[in-house]
Amino acid sequence: MQAKEGDRLLMHGRIVGQHDRVAEVVEVLGEGGTPPYRVRFEDGHESIMSPGPDTVVRHQDLAAD
Repeated sequence: MQAKEGDRLLMHGRIVGQHDRVAEVVEVLGEGGTPPYRVRFEDGHESIMSPGPDTVVRHQDLAAD
């Protein structure tokens, strides 16, 4: 997985009824765009995370499509 600042991470809910979550990458802490990432969720909460297989990167340059 590779991301850059401004990309969004879409984390799919793992159980029935759990909503998907979206977080913006505000800082890449790994080398070459790899995790971990400092992210900001819709509610303003920030966290450092290494996304799992249930996460998709939405690249900033493709978000306008």
